[in-house]
Amino acid sequence: MGEVTTALRTSLDRLLDSPGVTGVALVDAVTGLTYGAAGDLGEAGDATEICELAALIAERLGAAGAGGELESVVTTSAKRHQVLFSVVRPTGDPLLLAAGLDRERVNVALALRSLGDHAKEVLA
Repeated sequence: MGEVTTALRTSLDRLLDSPGVTGVALVDAVTGLTYGAAGDLGEAGDATEICELAALIAERLGAAGAGGELESVVTTSAKRHQVLFSVVRPTGDPLLLAAGLDRERVNVALALRSLGDHAKEVLA
């Protein structure tokens, strides 16, 4: 189990190398359990709130007729962006990769692409 934790931590730390990424967390999408975090956890967001937000958005999208599962969510404030990516596991409930981005130091399009590319590596 220790090797898995170390590999997860290394993967999350690598996400902090992306310009403007200030904190990341891998969270169970149903329970809110945080599996790992790196950087400023406050910037990544509160695990329970992340899960509730993702569930609410997925529910509303379904009610509006959108098919499929929630892929990502971006919220923006005056100083930062918060990004949530759904990470599908082979078994079990999906996970959420949450990232806080410093708005002054980040190119959102590049950050989204980078985080999206690395989201699947987190579980590798």
